[in-house]
Amino acid sequence: MAENAYKEAGVDIEAGNALVEAIKPSIKKTMRPGVMGGIGGFGACFDLKATEKFDDPILVSATDGVGTKLKIAIETDIHNTVGIDLVAMCVNDLIVQGAEPLFFLDYFASGKLDVTTAQKVIEGIAEGCQQAGCALVGGETAEMPSMYEDKHYDLAGFVVGAVERSEMVTGENIKAGDTIIALPSSGLHSNGFSLARKIAEQAGGYTIKPPFESKFNTLGEALLTPTTIYVKPALQALATGKVKGLANITGGGIYENIPRSLPKGLGINIDAHKWALPPVLGWLKDAGSLSDKDFATTFNAGIGMVLFCAAEDSDQVVEALASCDQKAQEIGKVTENDTIEIENTETAWQI
Repeated sequence: MAENAYKEAGVDIEAGNALVEAIKPSIKKTMRPGVMGGIGGFGACFDLKATEKFDDPILVSATDGVGTKLKIAIETDIHNTVGIDLVAMCVNDLIVQGAEPLFFLDYFASGKLDVTTAQKVIEGIAEGCQQAGCALVGGETAEMPSMYEDKHYDLAGFVVGAVERSEMVTGENIKAGDTIIALPSSGLHSNGFSLARKIAEQAGGYTIKPPFESKFNTLGEALLTPTTIYVKPALQALATGKVKGLANITGGGIYENIPRSLPKGLGINIDAHKWALPPVLGWLKDAGSLSDKDFATTFNAGIGMVLFCAAEDSDQVVEALASCDQKAQEIGKVTENDTIEIENTETAWQI
């Protein structure tokens, strides 16, 4: 067989090596105390003691992807933000338990490796890691001919963090009457895109001007707004010692995610007038003729994360969030009945 038989079969090792060299500067920017060595080894090592932050740490891990939001990135040839989404989807889950993200690994798979595209994606991952304060310590770039269509790729991420055993957030102390504080979302984040893509296609596709107020030139650009990373403001709020619980509003929306953080038997009552609905979400609800329940289960309805605290501690928690330039708003209370009640949606969610 020819010397370049593997390349003729569809796998270009040289392209993979070129990608590693291209992304090294971005990865270097994510380094933090605890990282041992650089990328390129068979495994990445991290010295937890070197962080000088933990006496009795519990390791917490999370993994996630970006979902069919990638389809829009591929079809619009905009690849510089989905990496941020990948990190966000992982680290925002981690922070709910009070854990500080330490290091991140990614998996990038394609049918044929396009170095330019992959570089943009991984640079976005590095940007997300910088926002989250964690190191990008390694990953895997897989080239698999016939597994993916031309130009298509997939992403997965994995993050490890740590929290002091005594400071783990479990939500077990949440009680009726506690205040619910919402952190606004930047838009869809990375959930509900199978429905969002269908609505966008019916509206004319990703190249049309956004049919809602937007700083972007096209609908595709607006839909690719990256997921907000809440790590640094959430850690600041947790440092007050007043946060009883958190919920990351991802797939399943308000109705599915908030109950995961509440003790059994408790519910919530929130007022939809208390927070702003991003224009893109209002448009999707209207264009898709979605019921309130369907909307707030498929999408985040404008809330990216919620925090629970005693009513008397609310101001302190909001101030801590504000110190990191994080907007926050009290939106309601924890209730004794095991239901999710959202008031005033008939006016707050209309466009």
